[in-house]
Amino acid sequence: MEVGRLKRRADFLRLARSGRRTASQGLVLQAAPMPPQVDETAAIRIGFTASKKVGNAVRRNRAKRRLRALVAEHLPTRAETGNDYVLIARAATVDRDFGDLTNDLLHALKRLKLLRGERV
Repeated sequence: MEVGRLKRRADFLRLARSGRRTASQGLVLQAAPMPPQVDETAAIRIGFTASKKVGNAVRRNRAKRRLRALVAEHLPTRAETGNDYVLIARAATVDRDFGDLTNDLLHALKRLKLLRGERV
């Protein structure tokens, strides 16, 4: 499955307004259905962000790299298609064990009822 990227500010704001979000110790996940006018072939689109609360530029970039690695490994096979996702780094993202981050992501998908095969 192909994973696209969210890069426009308007997309990030749309997901922030959608109201579908869940937070865990290592990350915050926002989700919303993909708008119908999108002309991409991607089944899901993902965006990443890290505020200055995470730390200096080095820590923010490291947090986003860890989130990108997490998404590359799990989202294409585990997340429901037809949705846009934004992962927001938290201060603990940089130092948290990768296995715990994986659990955070999968638990967040389950809470939003977007974990593939977990529909209620």
